[in-house]
Amino acid sequence: MIRETNRHFSFDWITIIIFMLLVGFGWLNILSASHVGDEIDYLDFSQPYGKQLLFIFLTFGLIVLILAIEAKFYERFSSLIYIISLLSLAGLFIFGKNVNGATSWYGIGGMTIQPSEFAKTATALAVAKYISDLQTDIRSIKDQINFFIIIALPAVLILLQNDAGSTIVYGSFFFVLYREGLSRLYLIIGLSVLFLSVLSLKFGALITGIIATTIIFTHFFLQKKKPVILQPILITLTAIAITFGVRFFYENILQPHQKDRISLWLRLENDPDKLAQMRRDILYNLYESEKAISSGGFGGRGFLEGTRTTGKFVPEQHTDYIFSTVGEEWGFVGSSLVVILFVLLLLRILHLAEQQKSQFSRVYGYSVASIIFFHFMINIGMVMGLIPTIGIPLPFFSYGGSGLWGFTILLFIFIKLDSNKINEW
Repeated sequence: MIRETNRHFSFDWITIIIFMLLVGFGWLNILSASHVGDEIDYLDFSQPYGKQLLFIFLTFGLIVLILAIEAKFYERFSSLIYIISLLSLAGLFIFGKNVNGATSWYGIGGMTIQPSEFAKTATALAVAKYISDLQTDIRSIKDQINFFIIIALPAVLILLQNDAGSTIVYGSFFFVLYREGLSRLYLIIGLSVLFLSVLSLKFGALITGIIATTIIFTHFFLQKKKPVILQPILITLTAIAITFGVRFFYENILQPHQKDRISLWLRLENDPDKLAQMRRDILYNLYESEKAISSGGFGGRGFLEGTRTTGKFVPEQHTDYIFSTVGEEWGFVGSSLVVILFVLLLLRILHLAEQQKSQFSRVYGYSVASIIFFHFMINIGMVMGLIPTIGIPLPFFSYGGSGLWGFTILLFIFIKLDSNKINEW
């Protein structure tokens, strides 16, 4: 039995305060990265910081709406929300607007809406609904296939729109499955495929195949029990197929700019002239971002005092590279504060998820934490040059209405579900 309460203080205010700190600090950095001239007109909606301020204002109205809706609504209508999300993604192929090579936006008046930012919430609801179904057994191959289909449908639609960054985030749902009892074998397989992929691109498919064969047969040879010879052979053939498949995918499927990013990350290019050209074309943002972060030192140059930020050395710094503004103007101290806030948010979500009485709320909570973690890890890793350049925003921080609203909906639906747990019997 569910009984709704009107007590506003049943919401988790720790999570809400962390959210507000991230949004507020993010706006200060967007202001610093996008303002022009000495004077600042905070209500200048032609500037990114003015637009973001408007987005933030509308966000609080969105929060009120999310928290006012009955908690059970999100579970009852999760399938419908998911289907509407898929239709919105499919509609982009007909009505979508191309921006920077990706057909991921709807143009509405002078604004653009990116449905992929909202599709993550819809998929999280659908995943939570499916796993919490009484007839679902996550250890069943049939149910695992159905789960993979649920996350694959939006991921494929987004990939076909040439938005590989948003597609990668859907891998975060495998952490959710692992929490709900999925065999660790899947994680081992995933890490093994990643390992073989990197080796194949770095050293070639043939050498990687030899290395994989040696490792696999050595493992079975060292086992105390006598192995069945067919098992290592099948695993070896699979590993070899993966190595050659990765090479084929890299050379024949990926777009040139995607291959160049991977090539630079793994140092695959040997031609000095081409390497220099690739660095100028692709790594310009990254190099300028790294310079901005390193110039901040321990305490930073000060708000609105970052020379590389105010000089616009990093193109579109207020979007995916917003963390470089933090590094330059707030230094190691400010950067650490941002990281700490995100870690606290993630830990708080996981803590609340474990306290949920319904499996639906718990699974959704883990989905929220996994999605935010993927964005946080990839964005900061990209800005610091630790991983290849992947265009995804820093949650609650980067400029953009769709991103801010999408993450707000994702988080506050969980806050609403969490507030309802005290009324569940």
